[in-house]
Amino acid sequence: MSNMKKQYTENQKLSELVCANYNLLSVMSRFGLSLGFGEQTVRMACEKQHVDTYTFLAIANYMEKRTSFDEASDDSPERAISLETLIFYLQQAHIYFLDFNLPTIRRKLLDALDYSQSELAFLILKFYDEYVNEVRKHMAYEDKVVFKYVSSLLKGEKPENYHIGIFEEKHDQIAEKLSDLKSIITKYYPSHANIHQINSVLFDIYSCENDLNLHCDVEDNIFVPLVKKLEKELESEPEKRMQIVKNILHPNASNVSKGATTEATDEQYTLSEREKEIVSCVAKGYTNKEMADKLFISAHTVITHRRNIARKLQIHSPAGLTIYAIVNKLVEIQEIR
Repeated sequence: MSNMKKQYTENQKLSELVCANYNLLSVMSRFGLSLGFGEQTVRMACEKQHVDTYTFLAIANYMEKRTSFDEASDDSPERAISLETLIFYLQQAHIYFLDFNLPTIRRKLLDALDYSQSELAFLILKFYDEYVNEVRKHMAYEDKVVFKYVSSLLKGEKPENYHIGIFEEKHDQIAEKLSDLKSIITKYYPSHANIHQINSVLFDIYSCENDLNLHCDVEDNIFVPLVKKLEKELESEPEKRMQIVKNILHPNASNVSKGATTEATDEQYTLSEREKEIVSCVAKGYTNKEMADKLFISAHTVITHRRNIARKLQIHSPAGLTIYAIVNKLVEIQEIR
């Protein structure tokens, strides 16, 4: 018997879905679906609140890994998705992260930090604030450029100076630095800190990291393919364009490979003396070339060491390595540029 879960369907009661999986509450809020829906089915609740039913189901099923959009066919749920509704969903997710989730984590971080370690507390907050600014710029680009471009496509217009491939090429996982912060606090934060507050903010960071990754997955695996399809169709004969746009605006009117598991050893995570020197240089603001000159090695060897350090520590950014270096007394605060 297959272990695959059944997909959510339009005839299920929405309350039953939420009781079975409370994570759907975040999906609902980003579609504008409010509580108080009583015994209504998914379709009834969506129609009453003017949300496209199939788009909601597609995202809900995808977020739960219950369905795949890798293969498009005539009866694929992908064909039923409303791009307009999907854009609204993505915009509401941006508002959630920027106006609620990330500021809440910062407030909890402020409460949890041990200010007897003033330099370290300052660096962690600085690291977090710089990360939030990066997320803000990332999402502002999507709101002001990408979504505006797709809105033009939905009107039957094809701007000549842009295509979704530009966004796809530059789109990255914005949760990576949260992974750095998570690793630093989990592995290296002083043990005399308030364990309840630290664990609480760590829980929120883990949750936010997962949520941001899923958000990017939806953009990469659902939004981008749909826009590519729209671009291709708008390049067809002019007389077909209006019908294509009509079908997209009103669509319903007429993958983790299993690898071998191995036991971790201390050696896998312990830095060599040379790697510690590299971390120290990163914290002091040296470029790869400057490190190579200082340590009498090639720039290629520096890059190799940095990759190994990132793999061992699960810390990828210079800011994260700087905090690691201070916590582990590889540098003094005065040495940081």
